[in-house]
Amino acid sequence: MLGADDGIVSTASLMIGVAASAAPGAAVLVAGFAGLVAGAMSMAAGEYVSVSSQRDAEEADIKLESTQLERDPSRELDELTELYVRRGLERALARTVAERLTAINPLDTHLREELGLRPAAMARPVQAALVSALSFAAGAALPLLVAILTPTPFRTATIAVAALLSLAVLGMVGGRVGGASASRAALRVMAGGAVAMAVTAFIGRLVGAVGL
Repeated sequence: MLGADDGIVSTASLMIGVAASAAPGAAVLVAGFAGLVAGAMSMAAGEYVSVSSQRDAEEADIKLESTQLERDPSRELDELTELYVRRGLERALARTVAERLTAINPLDTHLREELGLRPAAMARPVQAALVSALSFAAGAALPLLVAILTPTPFRTATIAVAALLSLAVLGMVGGRVGGASASRAALRVMAGGAVAMAVTAFIGRLVGAVGL
């Protein structure tokens, strides 16, 4: 949802800024396409790097925990027992639970209980990059499609209205999913998008005025 929001705001702002500079209609569409592709690639690259760093940290933790289990399993069992004691179990019961879980799969047990790591939920850089790129592209496609279907004289206003309405819908959905006020979330997202488009339009007009 955040990626779609970014796609809408950045692509709509880019096209409005180019249009405000008095550039030809074709240039506005080219800017929109370029913004969609560049933005999706940027989001994918950034997400891949970020999630890869997280994955590296997780793998380092797994390697360290595995080494500790091999070198001193009794100490690791004591640590697991103390962890259950701190959670409220009686020491004898905590020891029994620690021993039984360790007997099943010591590494997975320690990763889950001590570090909160679950192999099935570990970071996936490629998947994260693809989702980020697709969500941005989906959002960016909305103002771009509006620009393609709208006559040039009405393009800027139509892009802005379509972008704000789309942001309102995303804000409402995000608010409901997060258990917050849908109207407040919608207004917040719309306000941010409106400021971004207004500032970009102002800069585009200045650039057009000086003939750059």
